[in-house]
Amino acid sequence: MSETQWSCDPARADIVKLIPALRAFARTFCRNASDADDLVQETLMKALGNLDKFEPGTKLKSWLFTIMRNTFYTRAKVLGREAPGLEECVSGDSPMDATQEIQMRAKEVQHALYRLPPHYREVLTLVAILGESYEAAAEICDCAVGTVKSRLNRARHQILQELGEE
Repeated sequence: MSETQWSCDPARADIVKLIPALRAFARTFCRNASDADDLVQETLMKALGNLDKFEPGTKLKSWLFTIMRNTFYTRAKVLGREAPGLEECVSGDSPMDATQEIQMRAKEVQHALYRLPPHYREVLTLVAILGESYEAAAEICDCAVGTVKSRLNRARHQILQELGEE
């Protein structure tokens, strides 16, 4: 496809505009930035390869987030079967600047977020961080709106507890 055709295709242009949101959502699944970027890339490849299956009139962002979520969980199943080690390697932790109070607090929040069960972390990211509506989050997570509200409430309480704020 030529560059002119690429820029003229509105769906593809809309997908490109959503890359920052996809990166943010990928970080809820992957601690490592390069793993998150790989997840975004795989999501984009699948989306572009199946663009003919996107239903006009539906939300492109929700469709992309659903592809990413399903891709991540499929990957997780495969890695669970093929895991080479029992524990996550501690060398994956990034160093923390001891003199920066804000950075320390941000790390605490990030660690609390990663300790949430995946379904809580996913809803918290979609609604509280990315600003998705309850309805859109429910569609992406393939659950009821009430379930999204419940998970969000539990996630918020759990994070506050872990940070000693509740």
